[in-house]
Amino acid sequence: MRRLAGVRNREIRGVAAALALVAAVALAAAVARERVEREGTVTDRPAQGARDGYESSSACRACHPSEYASWHASFHRTMTQIASPETVAASFDNVSVSDVVGEFMRLEIRGQQLWAEFDDPDRVGAGAGVEPRVARIRRRVVMTTGSHNQQIYWYATGNSRVLGQLPAIWLTADRRWIPRRAAVMRPPGPPHAETGAWNGICVACHTTDGRPRLDAPFGSRPIADQIADTTSAEFGIACEACHGPGGDHARANARPLRRYWLHLTGRADPTIVRPDRLDPRRSSQVCGQCHSFWEFADAASERRANSFGLSYRPGDDLTATRLVVQPTVNLESAAMKALLADDPAFVRDTFWSDGMVRATGREYNGLIDSPCFRKATDPKRTLSCFSCHTMHEDAGDARPLEEWRDDQLAAAARDNSACLQCHDRGPERAAPQERAAPQHVADVDVARAFQARDLSAHTHHRADSSGSVCYNCHMPYTTYGLLKTIRSHQISSPSVKETLETGRMNACNLCHVDQTLAWTAEAINEWYGRPAPPLAPDDESVAASLVTLLKGDAGQRAIVAQSLGWAPAQRASGTSWMAPYLALLLDDPYDAVRYIALRSLITLPGFETFQFDFVAPPQTRAALRVRALQTWRDARASSSRRVDAALLFNPDGTFNAPAVDRLMRERNTRRVVYRE
Repeated sequence: MRRLAGVRNREIRGVAAALALVAAVALAAAVARERVEREGTVTDRPAQGARDGYESSSACRACHPSEYASWHASFHRTMTQIASPETVAASFDNVSVSDVVGEFMRLEIRGQQLWAEFDDPDRVGAGAGVEPRVARIRRRVVMTTGSHNQQIYWYATGNSRVLGQLPAIWLTADRRWIPRRAAVMRPPGPPHAETGAWNGICVACHTTDGRPRLDAPFGSRPIADQIADTTSAEFGIACEACHGPGGDHARANARPLRRYWLHLTGRADPTIVRPDRLDPRRSSQVCGQCHSFWEFADAASERRANSFGLSYRPGDDLTATRLVVQPTVNLESAAMKALLADDPAFVRDTFWSDGMVRATGREYNGLIDSPCFRKATDPKRTLSCFSCHTMHEDAGDARPLEEWRDDQLAAAARDNSACLQCHDRGPERAAPQERAAPQHVADVDVARAFQARDLSAHTHHRADSSGSVCYNCHMPYTTYGLLKTIRSHQISSPSVKETLETGRMNACNLCHVDQTLAWTAEAINEWYGRPAPPLAPDDESVAASLVTLLKGDAGQRAIVAQSLGWAPAQRASGTSWMAPYLALLLDDPYDAVRYIALRSLITLPGFETFQFDFVAPPQTRAALRVRALQTWRDARASSSRRVDAALLFNPDGTFNAPAVDRLMRERNTRRVVYRE
């Protein structure tokens, strides 16, 4: 009787708590409705509001407080915000922003409103009897994009809900403004207008259920001639972006007994989507709806999306409504041919020649080309986004939310544990139903090495070194975007042959940046039995990083520049020889390459306080490059400096100038534009 009474009391307490939650839900809904009503009065920017089953994240908070808290702390939430003194990372309080020719933007606060004065990117006025001049305008800043690496500011153009972009972007870590052109991988040239880009492009992934509602397809005619009624269910990547519309779920679970019954029985709730409970392919597509390069299946699909937003909802088959770009699979499809007819350089600038994606933010394209995904037959052993990442911090994760949100890695995925989910289960340890042929060629060897706890037998590096970290070898930093490189999300193994064929640095030479391709080929042959391919003289005698840095295109130079600032590479290769090569990049034609080179340079001994403005005029940059070289010459005695021929030094420590000049004359100067 006592036990039964205890159960009954707990039930009563549970019902009381549930009623309190219902009241909280009602209050949250009222707050949300009040906000939506205020949004309804807005006419000069995109508006947000509940519709078509969407309720907004505020309706989730009462029943899911911990999930709401981790989402609220994430950069997904702050991807799009209404601009205010509280949401902007930069100061607008009577601020003057200058470039190489003087002031080009003036910022001010009027109450809670933010205003900017700048040259109109869409209009050129004619001065009386003088050369054409750019018209000066003053506009209200109404929205922001991003907050993790950069924050972009959008102003009301006065043309319906069409937005324009300020000519400068705020760098979060550096706490400084830079010209918009310098924030992307783009060749030198005049700035380009981004008017209407938010309405036609950003709204799709930077909001929840965004709808462009332009009166003509974006880019089909001057944006100044278009009218937009752009809306979204909620700004930012909110709960319903991943779980689907939550209206039915909120109404169904207003009954406490239903919630308790589902909780006690462990049954799935059909009124909402749980991405982590979908099969690996469908769960990853929830992320892939935004983290991928894709194209509309046809013109009719694009027209529908322009009016009503994208039709995909979490749990759907993403490939049913759009073509996810895979150069190795669908390059000859009608949709891809139409895309390339409009943008011939798209594949070349976005993918390596073997089809591996090279632009950041498109991790899904890498995942679906990985053998751990393509060749997997068992859903329990299929790589997915959720193999490593979690959208809500795990209950037992001791990290502060501010640390977790940086890449949203699961607690168990910060080391080799992520790979050992599959690769530590060989035939002798697998469950009976799993004792089948391994899914990947190397599965048995890898599993045996880990089971024996002899990690070095597989990696040929010390077990406690960076060379024994799985993702350093199988997910190297060969993807670029937002002024940095990130890990490739296509699982692969180091290959000299692929480096020769694609120009993509392999993992070995990204860490051992002082070694040649011949050195790498010999090691791979000795350790893993892969024959060394034929090599050119430079690949035999010059460090692979320098061949790429001096001869490669802008994207390749950026990758090498960042690797020279990577701590594991510096430990493995030493740093005394790096400064002059980073100094050469301080005068690179591409803003992004100069920025990364400087960031790596100041990690070197003697350069911690080196001052250099990567957007300074060319003559200033050239002078600072000379100063950096002189600083390197003065930093150490010649006797302590490396004089390796592979690093293009003479025995006396001076440059092998003819060799350096020859390689630079062979530089790939093609125009590089990353789709970031």
